[in-house]
Amino acid sequence: MIAQLRGSVAHAGATALILDVAGVGYRVLATPAALAELRVGQDATLHTHMVVREDSMTLFGFLTAGERDTFEQLQSVQGVGAKLALAMLAVHSPEALAGAVAAGDQKALTKVPGIGPKVASRLLLELGGKLVLPEDAPGAPAADARGEVVEALVGLGYPAKQAQAAVDAVAEEPVAPGDTGATLRAALKHLGGTRG
Repeated sequence: MIAQLRGSVAHAGATALILDVAGVGYRVLATPAALAELRVGQDATLHTHMVVREDSMTLFGFLTAGERDTFEQLQSVQGVGAKLALAMLAVHSPEALAGAVAAGDQKALTKVPGIGPKVASRLLLELGGKLVLPEDAPGAPAADARGEVVEALVGLGYPAKQAQAAVDAVAEEPVAPGDTGATLRAALKHLGGTRG
């Protein structure tokens, strides 16, 4: 199975994109949110899931492994195929889906076109306890280590508010766990060595 593709975006349409991987163009179905982030000519890594049918082979692509894992878990429910699972991820993020299942929120699930009360009930029943927040989801602790940098600054004697402001000033994007040292140094430089 093809689990990941890295290449250049050759075409981005309304429902799919073509990823050029070493001269081979792979047509990959994706959510509108993922397609909106990708531009022609841009290098991209997609986490993929391949669906093989008697008459077709279809690739589904996601920007994070967590989205792909959620997509695969959704299809484990009877009556939920690949297209419906993709529609669910087009309407809800993996975090929102995990939250809806944990809360037993049938109404949130029926907002997805193609999901009626019966399928929503089955989703809640079969996914209860299985659909967890993906590790690489935005907002998951592993994805952003800026809190660790703030804690380190507080440990060095800076007020929490000042430490947070310094980290926000030097790190607009989420901080990868491997970049905490560099972010800490940049924050200290920004603070100019002064303690409030």
